[in-house]
Amino acid sequence: MKKILLLSILTCLTVASYAQKFGHINSQELLSLMPERIEAQEELQKHAERLESQLMSMQSEYQAGIQEYQNNEANYDDLKKQDKIAEIQGLEQRMTTFQQSAQESIQKKEQELFTPLLEKAQNAINDVAKDGKYTYILDTSSGSLLYYEDSEDILSKVKKKLGIK
Repeated sequence: MKKILLLSILTCLTVASYAQKFGHINSQELLSLMPERIEAQEELQKHAERLESQLMSMQSEYQAGIQEYQNNEANYDDLKKQDKIAEIQGLEQRMTTFQQSAQESIQKKEQELFTPLLEKAQNAINDVAKDGKYTYILDTSSGSLLYYEDSEDILSKVKKKLGIK
């Protein structure tokens, strides 16, 4: 009796494992094909260029301050020299702070622009997985998949779901 029960459990497990359906997709390729990505990338680039322009302006002001100090150093008394040096150091500190803030701003803007794209792609993948009754969808762009011959690439189905040709 125990052997029959064990045999029927093993049979059920074997049948259940064959019922699983696997698929794979390269999510990076999918994101690169989404038309919204181009707009987001352009907006991010414009944001970065505005920040870079501000930094260049600060660097010009810094270089002008150094040049003016070097040109007139012989004419300055000690108090004026200290004042000019402090002014230059203040500009240098402002530039360093601005660079750090700019990097944080770019990262924040990138997240703000690309999170909706990632969510849209994930929702389309979820829909295709549910419609196709997939058990697992593996992302080949992450490098964690070594063998996928028996799985189906669902990129074309997700592109169709998103209206991408």
